[in-house]
Amino acid sequence: MPSATNSPELRRERRAWYFYDWANSAFPTTVLTVLLGPYLTELAHRAARDGRLWILGVPIAPDAYYPYLVALSVGLQVLLLPLLGALADATGWKKRLLLLFAYLGAAATVGLYWVEGERVLLGGALFVLANFCFGASIVMYNAYLPELAAPEERDAVSSRGWAFGYLGGGILLAGNLVLLSVAPQVGIELGHAVRICLASAGLWWGVFTLIPALGLRERVSVRSVPQPLSLWRSGWSGLSEMFKKLLRQPSALLFLAAYFFYNDGVQTVIALAGQFAVHELSVPVPELTAIILMVQFVAFAGALLFGLLGTRLGTKRALLLSLLVWMGIIAYSGIALRSGTQFAFAAAAIGLVLGGTQALSRSMFSLFIPKGREAGYFGLYEISERGSSWFGPLLFGLVVQWSGSYRWAIGAVGALFLVGGVLLWQVRLPQVQQKTEE
Repeated sequence: MPSATNSPELRRERRAWYFYDWANSAFPTTVLTVLLGPYLTELAHRAARDGRLWILGVPIAPDAYYPYLVALSVGLQVLLLPLLGALADATGWKKRLLLLFAYLGAAATVGLYWVEGERVLLGGALFVLANFCFGASIVMYNAYLPELAAPEERDAVSSRGWAFGYLGGGILLAGNLVLLSVAPQVGIELGHAVRICLASAGLWWGVFTLIPALGLRERVSVRSVPQPLSLWRSGWSGLSEMFKKLLRQPSALLFLAAYFFYNDGVQTVIALAGQFAVHELSVPVPELTAIILMVQFVAFAGALLFGLLGTRLGTKRALLLSLLVWMGIIAYSGIALRSGTQFAFAAAAIGLVLGGTQALSRSMFSLFIPKGREAGYFGLYEISERGSSWFGPLLFGLVVQWSGSYRWAIGAVGALFLVGGVLLWQVRLPQVQQKTEE
């Protein structure tokens, strides 16, 4: 466990670790949040025959193609990330696997530049690979946190990582939005401009990953390269041992249950806030895009703020405070939100707590991890995040269908934060952190 906070070597390694968040955040901002869904959906409509896109002989509605791809990539993560995490713990290959998945994902993202015309299947395959590799690299990245910071330092270190990510992703997104706005004036066809932006996210991811590649180090050496069968057995054996340990940690399980609910609320807001703004409040798409960009930079400041609050108040209290703010925003949005200007203020408030909630959740979960099991535990943490992301949108959709009102659906999302907060309130932290909470 690191204790020499002022060690120059440790400070350098932390800075290298922060830069992986800066590097990979280009993918969720430019690719996932803004550009790829609409672009692939448009290609799917062009490639459709008689209103259907045929994939391996199966007819698919063009509008369903991208959601199916997201579901497939998330499903692969749910199945494989805990095993990959256990494998990393068994071999000591966190850095090697981080770089492997980072560069596979970056290369697949750059490959999206060549997705045009009838190449909709190529686009789907590249996206599934890139999204899976993104999730796998995050598992290895998160597993470094307990090695880089003592328990009392993790809120600040985790928050700086998230803040770097929001800043890096926001800067690239801003540049890409400028390119899209001026493309017609400089003679670049819009579809070509979109492909340039998608490829830029992969280049950004790959180039800035060089910093953690040079600055991070492996802490466990492997005497010889295991054979494939031995690797497979090591992964499954490590996974089995990890589950046995986790079942003896009721507070860790309770935290994962709490995280399942409130993080699902967070992901639902991220996924559906734009739909609410456009269809309920008639916010123009260009204005909505500007608001999304603004949230990135507010979240940078919010992550740093909640890192400080975690240090002053304790991780659990600061995290509960962030959930109270979320519930206040949800209540305001369901009752009083009526205009685009009000939506912008609500979005800024979301940005303020967004990074803090995510950073403090990561640092709090790290307190439950036994030494040597970091990647395996964070594999479970990642699938708790990814695996929950279907429930909130489904609940939102069912309430909209039943009530015909977005505002009732917003209230249902607020219930996810409430349930998560109640469960989190009951989590008992490990003794080392309880002392700072008292």
